[in-house]
Amino acid sequence: MCGIIGYTGTRDAPLILLQGLARLEYRGYDSAGLAIDSGGGIVTRKLAGRVAALRELMDRLPAHGGCGIAHTRWATHGAPHTRNAHPHSDCHERIAIVHNGIIENAETLRAALGGSGHQFTSETDTEVLAHLIEQTPGDTLEARVIAALEHVVGTYGLAAIAAEEPGKIVVARRGSPVLLGIGDGEYLVASDASAVLEHTRAVVYLDDGDIAVLTPTSYQVLDREARVQRRSLNDLQWDLEAIELGGHAHFMQKEILEQPETIRSTLRGRLMGDGSVARLNGLNLTPADCADIRRIDIVACGTSWHSGLVGRHIIEELADIPVSVEYASEFRYRRRPRPSGKVGTRLTIAISQSGETADTLEAMRAARAAGSRVVGIVNVVGSTIAREADGGIYLHAGPEIGVASTKAFTSQIVALTLLGGYLGAHRGQSLDSKKADELVCSLTALPGLVSQALALEPEVQAIARQYSDAHHAMYLGRGVNFPVALEGALKLKEISYIHAEGYPAAEMKHGPIALIDEHMPVVFVAPHDEVYPKVVSNMHEVRARGGRILAITTEGNGDLSGGGLVDYQLRVPRTIPLLSPILTVIPLQLLAYHTALLRGCDVDRPRNLAKSVTVE
Repeated sequence: MCGIIGYTGTRDAPLILLQGLARLEYRGYDSAGLAIDSGGGIVTRKLAGRVAALRELMDRLPAHGGCGIAHTRWATHGAPHTRNAHPHSDCHERIAIVHNGIIENAETLRAALGGSGHQFTSETDTEVLAHLIEQTPGDTLEARVIAALEHVVGTYGLAAIAAEEPGKIVVARRGSPVLLGIGDGEYLVASDASAVLEHTRAVVYLDDGDIAVLTPTSYQVLDREARVQRRSLNDLQWDLEAIELGGHAHFMQKEILEQPETIRSTLRGRLMGDGSVARLNGLNLTPADCADIRRIDIVACGTSWHSGLVGRHIIEELADIPVSVEYASEFRYRRRPRPSGKVGTRLTIAISQSGETADTLEAMRAARAAGSRVVGIVNVVGSTIAREADGGIYLHAGPEIGVASTKAFTSQIVALTLLGGYLGAHRGQSLDSKKADELVCSLTALPGLVSQALALEPEVQAIARQYSDAHHAMYLGRGVNFPVALEGALKLKEISYIHAEGYPAAEMKHGPIALIDEHMPVVFVAPHDEVYPKVVSNMHEVRARGGRILAITTEGNGDLSGGGLVDYQLRVPRTIPLLSPILTVIPLQLLAYHTALLRGCDVDRPRNLAKSVTVE
């Protein structure tokens, strides 16, 4: 996981590269560097640290030129250190390369190259690529790159320059996202659209196996046989304002507060009356297809996996289809026995904010290879999952820059609800017209209800002051709100570094209750639903052992604090039980945010994490 940016054109490349790295820093921020084709050779500047430090280094030791590549890193091979920062060079510093991905046979290649006299200065797998290209014969840089990659096992999104071919950038992709920015008399390469949006809206998404050649006057996309390939030109839909802080202290804060509008955007143009619930033409599922589905597998990672757990409850309730939710990283390596008899259609749903999550992409491919139809729920138009799926739903939530996902989670649940309603309406089994209309009304009201939940922020901030010194926390929920407990715990540990775990509330008695004492904050997600009395009983069990209880409940429920059962309670607006996770998660997002601030943590750049996990 890293950020890559490259530029060739008539402007001074370092300024554009540094701007691009600042946009990409959420993808990795333990080191940064750039290499400039200065006309007399390649000048490299790099260090361990943030992009701001690289900018200061460039002020002290400037370099200029119209072509260059740059990188901000999240470490995979080698600790964060200047010697491991990208770009990496060959023995004579005539080639420079930046790379995202993992070269699985790097040590084998390193040994072979070392035997030929190559000297290595880093612990990275990327430096091996630079030396491999150096050793590989060819008349052009692209010919050498193509030939070198024949020996590589693993994944890569890379960009390379060579002193002998000024102004040229060669790009290659396998398993790691890369796009080209097509400007007016200039060309860019990046791992993320945010890096090029300031300069152009016209982009070309590369496919696996593509090689691209950029010069100041042209670009070409080639295959591994050096044959020219046609790739469509796409128009970025995001505005520059969407990737700016806009007066907010952090992107996470901005994105939490954006949720009324992002949910509205996910719903826009999709809700239907007359019992139909949703219009989802992009799914490419006919009523006959829906009727034939016998099982659904949801594959996802992290926060998207939590939204998938919520989606399981929603789809099973609305469409009466059995749903399993799998960690994508486990799904692709697990044997899946084929049931005997008539199976019917199997549907796999891949959920990923970026649409580039490596494990989710590979799980989707494995499902297709096993005969499943696949659909994607993603936020990024043109992403790999979106392009490879048979159909899908775009979230339209706008770019999510904060490493800790917030608005994508709630929009994913909305999208899964639309999908559940769509399937239920077309299957005609468990979703009658009255229930369908109630669902549509509840979805329509959601943005306003989320605004009301966000108004709890002052209360949440006061509670955070009481909990910010904790070392551990437990989050408990049941039914459709158990995944909210998991998500709340994940948010807290991601950005405040407090150890937190989520459990089904009834499972607390089977081990975790041993941890509870007067120092342990316990957060209960307890909205008004059929298991609410059971969860209240679990609260009594925690209170009897001295636990400090925060209850997230709904308006209209009884006062839990009046009798001293809980220390704090936050009441979100009431909606139908299936949609309650969209409201109950809001205070937990705010709690994690304010707790992290009180502990002095870097909210948007939590340690050891990166936004888009594009390596296994």
